[in-house]
Amino acid sequence: MAVLWVSDKPGAMEFLLILLSILCTGSCSGQVPLVLWSSEGYPLPQQNPPPAGHIVSTGQLDSYLSSALSTAPQNTLVFLQDQLSVDDFTVYGGVFDNKQDSAFPHLESALQASSSPLVLPALSWEGSSSILPLLQKHLGTPPLYLDPSSLEQLSLNASVAALLVIRLPYSPGSDPMSPKEALRGNDAVIGQVLDIMKTQAVPYTAIYTALKPSREAQEMSMGVQSVGRTLLQTPSSSYAPVRYPNDSACILMWAENLSVFQERDQKWTRFELGPMTFGAGATVTFDGSSCNTTRSRLVLNYQNVLGHQTFRLIFSMSRSFYKVSARDWFTLDHVELEYETQRLVFNGSRNIYAPAEYSYRCESVTSYLYALLVPSDPKDPLSSQWRVSFEDFQIQGFSVSGNNFAYASDCASFFTPAIWMGLLTSLLMLLILTYGLHMITQLRTMDRFDDPKGPSISVPQNE
Repeated sequence: MAVLWVSDKPGAMEFLLILLSILCTGSCSGQVPLVLWSSEGYPLPQQNPPPAGHIVSTGQLDSYLSSALSTAPQNTLVFLQDQLSVDDFTVYGGVFDNKQDSAFPHLESALQASSSPLVLPALSWEGSSSILPLLQKHLGTPPLYLDPSSLEQLSLNASVAALLVIRLPYSPGSDPMSPKEALRGNDAVIGQVLDIMKTQAVPYTAIYTALKPSREAQEMSMGVQSVGRTLLQTPSSSYAPVRYPNDSACILMWAENLSVFQERDQKWTRFELGPMTFGAGATVTFDGSSCNTTRSRLVLNYQNVLGHQTFRLIFSMSRSFYKVSARDWFTLDHVELEYETQRLVFNGSRNIYAPAEYSYRCESVTSYLYALLVPSDPKDPLSSQWRVSFEDFQIQGFSVSGNNFAYASDCASFFTPAIWMGLLTSLLMLLILTYGLHMITQLRTMDRFDDPKGPSISVPQNE
């Protein structure tokens, strides 16, 4: 709602969160918060907050950042979380729980050490998606996506501006404690990064925000549940799909999450390509892409992905006529992953297909766990080091008309596992009922009975 400035006093974080809970009651569910602070000894300029109940727009965010970065250290850390809401601070912070049980101990310590942190409780979704382009404009340097291990190997200079982005996932489960555990894990990453900056003795400006609110996402998930097979025409999201080319598109692609995983030290490191691919903050280029009536090739070019300077994700599609169905079909033949001089190919033509006039949609397209994408060479060492995952994925490589997807062919089969279980159970019950009826119809009554008034039957015994 409003911008709050908090001085460096004991209990500042608690006071901040109490004010946030008062100002944002019932009206901050559709926005994301933004917290900006600087390293100890580098105060931020004072600014006049907007009136209570005001949602900060992209233009106002630009003004706040311009004023804050005018005197702040030029080494800027952006902790970009998938989902975050003000309620996460008030529920899981140090206001209603004791200090030892807070989910944000490192963040609270950093805010208390900073003389004048800036807090925007209600930032519009457009503003959150434009945070990286705005910072790039003010700092004059492109964003560099890192993890803590990569940051330790990076030599920073206080006189040279750097825009460092650390992605923080947020995927709580059904357990009520899961959101708090996820936030506590992200806070530990924040503490680790700040310790590295302190060790290198480099002043910094830090920003903690998210791409979308967590509370609204949870409420929507409680009210609207996925029911397996859905046919879409336009993705339900705040950003538009990728279009190539922009003037007259022949390829459309969209995904809720576009992730790649690399194994390092027997641990999988995830990198989310979505913010670099979709929305106002997209930095992806399409050099090498092409399309015609029989072949389509979408090339997504990135920079600084998991420490690799050049990184490419390539979707290769083809269109063919099948006599059996008497129609054209398109298939996603390959998904290629290229970086530096390395190349890994995943095959998908046997699993990912749709009529040529349709688009293809699937809730999950991965190279692991019910994989629709299979490495072309399982013996290739790279196949065990990389994974790809596309959630709520939709693509169309032919017959594109306008900016919207055509009717979608969903990957969910008509006979889902639940339907098969119901059919088999019903068949088993029907067989039992049929057998029981058959046994009942075979029952016969005796046509002759003993006369109870007649002489009883005696059996002589030999002595």
